[in-house]
Amino acid sequence: MDEIQITGIKGFGRHGVFEHERINGQDFRVDVKIYLDLTRASKSDELFDTVDYGSITILVVKEIEGEPVNLIERLAGRIAERLLKEFTLIERIEVCVHKPSAPVDQDVSDISVRVERSR
Repeated sequence: MDEIQITGIKGFGRHGVFEHERINGQDFRVDVKIYLDLTRASKSDELFDTVDYGSITILVVKEIEGEPVNLIERLAGRIAERLLKEFTLIERIEVCVHKPSAPVDQDVSDISVRVERSR
């Protein structure tokens, strides 16, 4: 299966279980790995035979900046579900949500959750 990767899609969201996360918000980054058949696109050289990367990034940012959720697990699932719904050529998708400023007691460079969904 062919794949398209988009890494580091950045958005500002208010996700988290703590009130200060909802009030102050923070930056989130999302990586998507999209599995689909790119045979037609590799021959036709036409956008309609693949997925539009720009449209994907716009939808991901809308989800990051949209309705707050408690868990990044839910945010990752919501992004995956929306991309599968909007882009019928996608057969399988992996979404990784990074929350580098997660409120934990220890010094970490990143906390992330990865989900995989398919048709």
